Amino acid sequence: MAISLSTNLLPNTFQCNGNHNHRSTRLFPNQPLSFGLKHRRNENKLFTPRNPPVLSAVSGSTGLESSAVSEDTVDLLDTVTVFDLNGNGIPISDLWKYRKAVVAFARHFGCVFCRKRADYLASKKDVMDKSGAALVLIGPGSIEQAKTFAEQTKFKGEVYADPSHSSYNALRFVSGVTTTFTPKAGLKIIQLYMEGYRQDWKLSFEEDTVKRGGWQQGGILVAGPGKTNILYIHKDKEAGDDPDIEDILKACCS
Repeated sequence: MAISLSTNLLPNTFQCNGNHNHRSTRLFPNQPLSFGLKHRRNENKLFTPRNPPVLSAVSGSTGLESSAVSEDTVDLLDTVTVFDLNGNGIPISDLWKYRKAVVAFARHFGCVFCRKRADYLASKKDVMDKSGAALVLIGPGSIEQAKTFAEQTKFKGEVYADPSHSSYNALRFVSGVTTTFTPKAGLKIIQLYMEGYRQDWKLSFEEDTVKRGGWQQGGILVAGPGKTNILYIHKDKEAGDDPDIEDILKACCS
């Protein structure tokens, strides 16, 4: 059975590279941040008193660094707008300004891994509810794609669209062929199909997803209350890279 993880695979573009340097990150106070493929000159800045550093929960992935969220990342997030299913634009940081929120970032709305991630998080929504933490999923795509995803998955949390992919850029989530096609991801997609999950190929081949190649990876953020209060961040280093659910619950609900 041949199964594609992307939406736009052309001949001779398949590459596998097991030596990834992309990391999920544990955040702790008073230590510098280093995320993603590019390092910025001011990446290692800690929060000023205006944006105090915050403690993060633990991520289960290997090759981690202890860090504080950089001020420029927080400032970039403050400029990001996402859209609810009614088309209303909302500053992304408003999602956790007055509450705590678990925010999952999907690869794209047709992605089979993202459907599993939605179920994986929703299975603990009762625990999140008791702790006053909202469950949110954001996808890089259109409002119509977000509506279709919500209808298909019956996701118990809130769903938002990021048509400009600006939240993914601000958080420096990785993207590329070699982060999409890995042996581990290949095995996981077979497992998901055996569990009954399916890729939505119609959504996957819509213009926005095809144009960007379907190579985008996502992550999971726990934040709030407070716009600068980032408690936990996991950045997928490859497709299907879900962190331990207990790490997320420790950050949002302990």
